[in-house]
Amino acid sequence: MPRSTVHYIVHRVTEKVIFLPKTPEHLEEVSRGFAGLHATELLSKLQVPSTAVTSASSLRAAPDGQCYRNRKLFPSIILQAVCDHQGRFIDTYVGWPGSVHDSRVLRHSPLYAQSSYPPPGHFILADGGYPCLQRPLPLITPYKRQVQGVGAKRFNSHHSRARSIIERAFGMMKTRFRSIFLQALEVHYTFVPHAVTACTILHNICLSAGDVLAPEDEPEDDVEEDEGEADMEAVSGAQWRDQLCAEVSALEVVPPGHDYL
Repeated sequence: MPRSTVHYIVHRVTEKVIFLPKTPEHLEEVSRGFAGLHATELLSKLQVPSTAVTSASSLRAAPDGQCYRNRKLFPSIILQAVCDHQGRFIDTYVGWPGSVHDSRVLRHSPLYAQSSYPPPGHFILADGGYPCLQRPLPLITPYKRQVQGVGAKRFNSHHSRARSIIERAFGMMKTRFRSIFLQALEVHYTFVPHAVTACTILHNICLSAGDVLAPEDEPEDDVEEDEGEADMEAVSGAQWRDQLCAEVSALEVVPPGHDYL
């Protein structure tokens, strides 16, 4: 089969398996799905990073192999992904070295640069490694560090419930493809993004076929490092999050004498 034909088929399959909601009906389905996670109708999409381990030998061919060592000191490449309420990946971005901060990867991703998704009235949920933003990409993160007040704790609880679906999606994919994500890949570092993207496609195909696995790995802790984006968050997203927090609190009434956990 000619290489050009293979190239065309691979891209065609990718676009049919991993894609953002394109119709109002699909978007509404995803929104209702997240509401069914006992989160809130305000919460609609998720985004969390993961890593694929690559071998030290393959990194010798990289221009700067040391930059691929993550905070746990082993070489890795970052996968940034967005999933829907069923754990299907709807957007992926792979290839940055493991030492790069999540927020920097986000700023260079097509999702951020194009800012065409999600539409008004919806937003993406992200963990504490990202800044809370309203523009150019609506991105809601939990309250960080020591949370004060019942409202903020309640908001973080809802946020965590909705965001857990992406953690399960990554967990299922790692369990299914252990040789890719939990062992050193003996391939050239430039090929790792292709291998990881193939895993995300196969993950979606498996879910569509009803092949669901129980994740074996514990979710990774959020990394709340600040890459100098506190000012951006204060201007762009912090007030918006406070407004959403107030709306979430208004949806619930805690009986007197009971603390929200």
